[in-house]
Amino acid sequence: MVDFEWTDLDERAVKLAKVLAADAVEKAGHGHPGSPISLAPIAYTLYQKFMKHDPNDPQWEGRDRFILSGGHASLTQYIQLYFSGYQLTLDDLEHFRTMDSITPGHPEYGLTPGIEVTTGPLGQGVATAVGFAYGQRFQRNLLDPDAPAGTSPFDHKIWVICGEGDVEEGVSSEASSLAGNQKLGNLTVIFDANHIQIEGDSKISFAEDVLERYKAYGWYTDEFSFVQPDGSYKEDAEGFARVLEKAEQVTDRPKFIKVDTLMAWPTPGKTNNESAHGSKLGAEAVAGLKEALGYDPKQSFQIDQEALDHARKVADRGRKAHEEWDKKYQAWKQANPDKAALHDRIHEGKLPEEFDKAIDDLEATFEVGSSVATRKASGAVINALAPVMPELWGGSADLGGSNNTVIKGADSFAPSAFATKTWPNVSEGGRILHFGVREFAMGAITNGILLDSDTRVFNGTFFQFADYERPAVRLAALMNVPNIYVWTHDSVALGEDGPTHQPIEHLTAMRAIPQLDVVRPADQYETAEAYRYTFEKEDTHPTALILTRQGVPTLAETKDKAKDGVRRGAYVLVDTEGTPDVILMATGSEVQHAVAAAKTLADEGIKARVVSAPSLEWFEEQDEDYKESVLPAAVKARVSIEAGLAMPWYKYLGTYGKAVSIEQFGLQGNGQDNMKALGITPEHLVEAAKESLAQARA
Repeated sequence: MVDFEWTDLDERAVKLAKVLAADAVEKAGHGHPGSPISLAPIAYTLYQKFMKHDPNDPQWEGRDRFILSGGHASLTQYIQLYFSGYQLTLDDLEHFRTMDSITPGHPEYGLTPGIEVTTGPLGQGVATAVGFAYGQRFQRNLLDPDAPAGTSPFDHKIWVICGEGDVEEGVSSEASSLAGNQKLGNLTVIFDANHIQIEGDSKISFAEDVLERYKAYGWYTDEFSFVQPDGSYKEDAEGFARVLEKAEQVTDRPKFIKVDTLMAWPTPGKTNNESAHGSKLGAEAVAGLKEALGYDPKQSFQIDQEALDHARKVADRGRKAHEEWDKKYQAWKQANPDKAALHDRIHEGKLPEEFDKAIDDLEATFEVGSSVATRKASGAVINALAPVMPELWGGSADLGGSNNTVIKGADSFAPSAFATKTWPNVSEGGRILHFGVREFAMGAITNGILLDSDTRVFNGTFFQFADYERPAVRLAALMNVPNIYVWTHDSVALGEDGPTHQPIEHLTAMRAIPQLDVVRPADQYETAEAYRYTFEKEDTHPTALILTRQGVPTLAETKDKAKDGVRRGAYVLVDTEGTPDVILMATGSEVQHAVAAAKTLADEGIKARVVSAPSLEWFEEQDEDYKESVLPAAVKARVSIEAGLAMPWYKYLGTYGKAVSIEQFGLQGNGQDNMKALGITPEHLVEAAKESLAQARA
């Protein structure tokens, strides 16, 4: 902050923000007015006095990022975007929480200019912001590693406003612990401590010293209160700014600033009352608020034009900051042509010229008939791509060796102080991420990495523990960001760790998430091709790779057919002469059983087509002619085999089809015995095929 000045026009702009928030919720008939009213001076101070942003170019690469973690308080941000001159109008505020508006109840990424992330369920905004800080630091070290701090065009800050609910949620604790470990000096979280939640005073469930907790995480902490010692209330923007300015001098730790506020102040009868949290204030209270702030209680959406014009000057400051950044960027570009070429490529979302060759060369090393776990095949692909894709990085929730998510020879992403015997090579630009046992934070952080940077990131855990990550996976799908999940140990075949670790319902649950591409490859070839298409596909849906612990045979059939087949989601792997009698559909480790069963059936004079279906989502994207060519409607006898619930297969099985599946929890045995005991065998598949065929012919 330089030459902070707070004028009467600033004060009037804050008052305008308060009445607009009240009016918007009142007109909608529902919403959360309390926090936007009391947060108005905090958000206004950030947007006007501290943040580097250009309303004329919401995607300016040099901008600071702002994240409203408590997304229910969305009007807090919408009003500041309106004030700043983003593409958001008074009419948009008047249509708050209505169909087809760009001012929905919670901020949605990709819908409203200036919104950086979808923050729905509480806690994920804080956690995703940690990922933003990760992404900024990695990209800066990738492109401009030698520039002194604060001088690079790739330096920017991440600002967050959160509330009690955010810091109560476990995911914020997981991510905040990691942020402290990483010493993310580019991250500042402002904690709005209004002590009010839906059920009233938060002390009934939340009485801990939050500052001490964050101090223990390794954060810089400070506090400021609008509640004065004598019980009066003063929205002291200058005092708040001094606290932020002091925090800005700290560059070796993330910052957590607690600000004590009174919800909905100065609304008569609603200030510091839980009724102001999630319901409209009511006409009487809104009128009282307007009278207290000098507005006509009979008018709605009344604009103090002079105050608004004053706030809009931030756009001019943003334009100038952008122009200065452009000069800095051009100077960097001229001095670093190779890095500039890399920047241009990844910023445009292009793959390196060597991409296909890297996968082709790897596939040339595969041996048909060899037994290789698809998790191992996945690790081989990652390491084949890493040399040609310096923007690729990732890691695991303490399972790097099991998930095969370690980029060999790379540094770990961490400050030098956290080097260990196992991981002696660490740097702030390292490519190996270590999340500890924090699956949910891992998902949110990798979402943030993708939203803040131009890099590509993957993360891994056992498929069973994807349940812990699922809310972040859902937000990735909702935002349509291309996260990559490496989920291994995909079935009861993992063995003696038992039912608690053996996924059963997980494939069905993940396939139920819209815009999530679930891919379960059969062998090395399908795994490599799954990665190829994951990076090449035009949509940005997140992709979940579901991989085996146990070895599976590298099939002769996939060698020639996987390259075209995998990207189509399902394809004919083994066919017959003429029209088949029965179709065997399989994914992952069960494809080998379908191939074996087809041979047995052929010996008995039954023509069986084998369809490998690594991704039902990709298959559904194909045209009807292709789907018919793979699963001709005339063939009524069909069988699916997959080591999980049968539910996703019924649409393909039809009236006479049979599912070879697992409809119970797993077993306490070795993997091979578990699969046999639960009927995931070629023999069971042959029996099911005959039953289906008999019924179809009856």
